[in-house]
Amino acid sequence: MTNPLSDALVSTQWLADHLDAPDVRIVDASWYMPAENKNARDFYDAEHIPGAVFFDIDDIAADDSAPLPHMMPDAIKFSAKVRKLGLGDGVRVVVYSQKGSALAACRAWWMLRHFGHHDVVVLDGGLPKWIAEGRPVTDAPTPPRERHFTARANSFLLREYDQVLSNVKTKREQLVDARAGERFRGEVDDPWGKSGHVPGSYNLPFTELLNADGTFKSADEIKAAFDAAGVDLNKPIVASCGSGVTACVLAMGAYISGHKQVAVYDGSWAEWATTEDSPVDTGPA
Repeated sequence: MTNPLSDALVSTQWLADHLDAPDVRIVDASWYMPAENKNARDFYDAEHIPGAVFFDIDDIAADDSAPLPHMMPDAIKFSAKVRKLGLGDGVRVVVYSQKGSALAACRAWWMLRHFGHHDVVVLDGGLPKWIAEGRPVTDAPTPPRERHFTARANSFLLREYDQVLSNVKTKREQLVDARAGERFRGEVDDPWGKSGHVPGSYNLPFTELLNADGTFKSADEIKAAFDAAGVDLNKPIVASCGSGVTACVLAMGAYISGHKQVAVYDGSWAEWATTEDSPVDTGPA
């Protein structure tokens, strides 16, 4: 597996060449924001890459004890869910999205890495690039091939509310917010209530890391985007967003740039804005 960008990405040509490989599992991890009023599962049922299974982050990435969307579950629940999809030890997992490389494909990539499965890559450009190149799709169900998944949680890749709150004072880590600039600056009403951002955080909208066709920009271009946002890739980074999905695009971008241990604030703005005493800043970083 080679790719000019990163060992976390594969090209559509690579996947086409390995479509029937016995040690490759393909995952459609598509997800749409509530305002888009679309059902990713319906699109998967109508059209997906042959052999792909559907990874529903609102089901798999859902802590039933938390009131927030798709929060990280415990290792037992995650293992039980993904092994039924045939994801587990000894296989390479290729994740794609119906919307290019971004959003929940990167969330699934990050979750699998958090639970110790490092042989996981994202399809650069996702389903749109695959279809644009005339490659095959199907509506045929993929037969389940259950496989054992050994979960080994890496707590370094995950940050929780108290850790982020403490970091407001210590500034030991750079919190980088993937939301659009107007939401970060508090210029628009926010769906989670409070508008603005975590004090001391930086703003790098995830879209700035992607090309128009949904592929990731080059490592040099991504580094330049982090630099322009004031973020030092040589120092610890925690990515945040609205509900923990597009933050993982920043984590992927940093990975492509050589910073492979970016943590994600799982609750992100959904948790911060709905926690009564959370400090909030508005305006630019």
